[in-house]
Amino acid sequence: MANITAKTSSNVFYKARCEAAKYNEQLSSREGAAEIMAIEKGRLYRIEKGNTYPYPEEIRMMADLYNAPELEHYYCKHICPLGADMPEVEVTSLDRASLKTVSIIRKIEDAKNNLLDITEDGVIDESEKPILNNILQTLDEFERAAQTLKLWAKKNL
Repeated sequence: MANITAKTSSNVFYKARCEAAKYNEQLSSREGAAEIMAIEKGRLYRIEKGNTYPYPEEIRMMADLYNAPELEHYYCKHICPLGADMPEVEVTSLDRASLKTVSIIRKIEDAKNNLLDITEDGVIDESEKPILNNILQTLDEFERAAQTLKLWAKKNL
């Protein structure tokens, strides 16, 4: 793949296409990928160079064509302003994803009990706020673990 700058080679969309090219030779060139997706080669170049953002429908096409569901998450987390609060998720192995999920599920029982304790009177006082923050942190960890496991499943099943 000629004319690749450092900026392009670190681009998530470029990397996903290169990884997919190992299984589909037509994706080894922008021309081939652009033809399959029915978008202009120049547009794909600008996306892979980081000069323009892809449209959501282009993200869907790339994610499907490249078998890279992580592109959808990347778009939502890093490009769409509504997704800025999403947890950071990455593709990992099944054993790592499942161990992390099971580990967090164990913490959920404690969080559930703490939540019942601090909300039973309908008021959260100053001394209970740190407990609530810990509960919210546990829920964030659970969301991240669940999303990681879902991402693995989308990519591998």
